[in-house]
Amino acid sequence: MTDSLLARSFALIGALLVVSILASFQLYRMNEREPRAREIAQQTVSVVNLTRAALINSDPARRSELLIELNEREGLRLYPEDPGEQLEPLPDDPLLDRVVARVRSALGARTRFAYARDGVDGFWVSFFIDTDEFWAMLPRERLEPEFGATYIGWAALVIAMALVGAWLVASGISRSLDALTLAARRVGRGETPARLPEKGPAELRTVARAFNRMAGDLAALERERATVLAGISHDLRTPLARLRLGLEMLEGDAAVREGIATDVDEIDSVIGQFLDYARGADEARAEIDVDAMLEELVEGYRKRGLDVAVRTAAGRRALAPTALRRAVINLVNNALRHGGAPVEVRAAREGNALVIEVLDRGPGIPASQIERLKQPFTRLNEARGAEGGAGLGLAIVDRIARAHGGALDFAPRDGGGLVARLELH
Repeated sequence: MTDSLLARSFALIGALLVVSILASFQLYRMNEREPRAREIAQQTVSVVNLTRAALINSDPARRSELLIELNEREGLRLYPEDPGEQLEPLPDDPLLDRVVARVRSALGARTRFAYARDGVDGFWVSFFIDTDEFWAMLPRERLEPEFGATYIGWAALVIAMALVGAWLVASGISRSLDALTLAARRVGRGETPARLPEKGPAELRTVARAFNRMAGDLAALERERATVLAGISHDLRTPLARLRLGLEMLEGDAAVREGIATDVDEIDSVIGQFLDYARGADEARAEIDVDAMLEELVEGYRKRGLDVAVRTAAGRRALAPTALRRAVINLVNNALRHGGAPVEVRAAREGNALVIEVLDRGPGIPASQIERLKQPFTRLNEARGAEGGAGLGLAIVDRIARAHGGALDFAPRDGGGLVARLELH
């Protein structure tokens, strides 16, 4: 998941949005610092000046009552300067630096500040009445920004909306690419996929349009190739039929007639391979008894005196029946022609897959040649000979396997020989 385009796009877009929100918040704090410092300084200067004026103009006998009332109503505390007092300096903060500069400019250079006095926290500001120095304490809350639950809730809502937007953008791109991937896989299996919807951003529309055009061209090319191969094969089989008829009526050397008949059969077999390859695996799937089908195929070989055995426990599966028969026959014929008897056919279920194996006792196939032999019109001239055929047998089987979402593979057999493994889904 972490390696998918959706996860990476979502993570990248989400991170960019969150960073942008945090950067905007920081810019707001920086731009808000100066007006806030000016407001706090004005409030502090006003409180100190009013307090000093009240003390100067009040009746000395009632000055204590005035200080008590200021403490109760404004949270203001007033103390005379004490030589033994313990002061905590202000923290290093850009906002407080601006406040101190403005207050000191208004009240005088002798004004002192503290963040705590004798263990009492607050914003302490000194002022003078004649030569006597006093301390006025304002609650720290006046200096701190009001970031409560409301601000946290709004910030969480904005970030959540940003992440939802990032998910919608990333998932929209991912869905289009997933559809393209599935369609490309169908093309790789030789199928014709449904047209991709040409919608969304211009780049995705362009890709979908180009893919649809390519898939259409490939489908047209495949139809033309099948038509040409079928036409050629049909035209060739007509004179072949006449040759067979002529051989039956021809008098002369029986060996010569048998040799010509064998050549005619070989030509007909090659034409059949062309037709099989042209048909591909476009056949509709149907529920078939795989065990019964394989038993029937192997029984046909036994009746011809060929050493072919079967061991199967595959049950019923939805497959293309004719294509499956063609694939198994090609593998068995390949094993009999190029491998060596005895040949064994095995079939079993492995998870959701049907696996059919054809085992022989021949010389095998070099690992470096396996993929090449799956290509059309290729044969292995060294280890397995080049007699007969057009080099389409394994290509047909590989095409049928891919059409079923599976694969054709080969492996050495224990004790010598080859295992041809056909996996179908």
